[in-house]
Amino acid sequence: MRRALDPLIAIKSNVRQPNDLMDNFRTEVLSRLKPRRPQLGLALRMTLGALLALGFAQALHLHLPLWAVLTAIIVTQLSVGRSLKTALDYFIGTIGGVIYGGVIAIFVPHSTEAELIAVLALVVAPLALLAALKPQFNVATVTGIIVLLVPTMTQVAPLASAIDRVFEVGVGALTGLAVSFLVLPSRALGMATTSAALTLELMAASLRELLAGLTRGLDNEALHRLQDGIGHSLVKLGEIAGEAESERAAGLRTGPDTAPLLRTMLRLRHDLVMIGRAAATPLPAPLQQRLGDALKQVSTAATGYLSASASALRHRKHAPPLHPLQKALAAYEVEVAAVRADGLTKELPADRIEPFFALGFALDQLQQNFGDLGQRMNERALPGKKDAGN
Repeated sequence: MRRALDPLIAIKSNVRQPNDLMDNFRTEVLSRLKPRRPQLGLALRMTLGALLALGFAQALHLHLPLWAVLTAIIVTQLSVGRSLKTALDYFIGTIGGVIYGGVIAIFVPHSTEAELIAVLALVVAPLALLAALKPQFNVATVTGIIVLLVPTMTQVAPLASAIDRVFEVGVGALTGLAVSFLVLPSRALGMATTSAALTLELMAASLRELLAGLTRGLDNEALHRLQDGIGHSLVKLGEIAGEAESERAAGLRTGPDTAPLLRTMLRLRHDLVMIGRAAATPLPAPLQQRLGDALKQVSTAATGYLSASASALRHRKHAPPLHPLQKALAAYEVEVAAVRADGLTKELPADRIEPFFALGFALDQLQQNFGDLGQRMNERALPGKKDAGN
C-alpha cells in the first residue's frame, strides 16, 4: 500500500503551494526593483512634490500655480546635493530675471506691438548673454520674459507680476527641497560609492583585455567600448562628487571627502592608458615565451584586486589584501631581470623595446595607486567589517 502511494506523495511534495509562489514572485519583483531604487524614489518624490506645490500654491492664492509646480519638479533631483545646487541656481536666476525684467517692464513703454517686440529683445538679449557666461542664470531669460509678457495677457501690473514670480518660485523650490530631504532621500555620498564601484569593475575588465593583448593582440573595438565606458563613468563620478560637496557645504553630509577617491580613480585610469599604449602591439615572441606566465599571474592578481575593491566599496568593507599582486609583480620583475641578463632586449629595435619598459613603469604606478585606493576604502569601511577577501 505504501509503495502504491509513494508516487502520489512525491507528486504532492513537488506541487508548489500558493504561498510559496507568492513569496517567489515577491522576491523576484524586489530583486528586479532594488537596482532601480534611486530612480523609483525620484519618480515618487517628483510626483509628491508636484502635488504638494499645487496644493500650497492654491492655498496661498498664487496668480500662476503652474510655476510653483514646475519649479518643484525641476528642483527635485536624484540626490539631495543636486537638489540643493539646482534650487540655488534656479532661485538666483529667478531673482536676476525678475529684477531686470521688472525694471524694463515698468520703466520702458511698450503699449504698441512694435514697442513690445523691441522691449522683448531688450529683455532677452542681455539675459541670454548672461546665461551663456554664467550657467546659474539659465532661468533668468525665461523669468524676464514671463515678467514682461504676463501683464500683457492678464490684468496684473508689472511689479505685481515680478513679485508673484518670486513667490511662485519660492514655494516650488521650498516644496521640492522638503520632499528631497524627507521622502526616500538619496545622498550623493552613497551614489558616489556605487559609481566608483561600477568604474572599478569596468577597469578590471579593461585591464584583463589589455594585459592579454600583450601576448595575443587586442580587440580594439571591444577595448574602445570599455575605455569609453570608464570615461563616461568617471565623468558621472565627478558630477556626483560635486553634489556631495554641496551636501557638505550645507552641513548635511558626514563621512570622508569624495575628492581623494575621484583623484585616485583618475590616476588608475591614467595607468590603464599607459598599459594600453604598451599593449598596442604584442610583445616579441621571445619575450612572450619568457614573460607570458608571469603576465597572466599579474593579470589575475590585478583584476582580482579591482573586482574585490568594487565589492568592498559597495558593502563598505576594508580593502582586500594587496600581497597577491605584490607577489605577482615581484615574480614578473624577476623574469624581466632574467630576460635582460640574457640579452634578449638588446636585439630589439627601439620602437619595440620602449613599450616593454613603459609597461614595467605603468605596473609599478598601478601598484602604488592600488595602495591609495585601499586607503580610500578603509576610510569608508564600517566598524567591524572585514576586508573583501573574507
